[in-house]
Amino acid sequence: MKIVVLADHAKNELLINFCIAYSQILGKHDLYSFQHTALLLETGTGLSVNGVATDIASGLEQFTSRARYNEIDSVIYLRDPNSSDYEQQILLMRACDDNTIPYASNIAAAEILILAIDRGDLDWRSLLP
Repeated sequence: MKIVVLADHAKNELLINFCIAYSQILGKHDLYSFQHTALLLETGTGLSVNGVATDIASGLEQFTSRARYNEIDSVIYLRDPNSSDYEQQILLMRACDDNTIPYASNIAAAEILILAIDRGDLDWRSLLP
């Protein structure tokens, strides 16, 4: 399963702790993130994470494009509610909604999503063209 793991700057530490807690599950899947976040996650967790462009806008555009073409299976994006830059994030959420790609934007939803992935609740995504 292809899982995108992202966080606003203020939530990077929370994302690292989340990935440490669920490293046994996440390690079974292909993980994707921004280049800088991928390096943080690899250093902090030992997980292998594929990084994309470091410019946040172009990174989000890449993930949005992948979501539009159903090339990812889920998104965990721990967002900072105090951030005012939601335009690119909304495009990613919209692309996920259009293609029934689960999207978690806070730690509680991320835990529910990762446990569902571990149980096999999203295995139906492998049947999509």
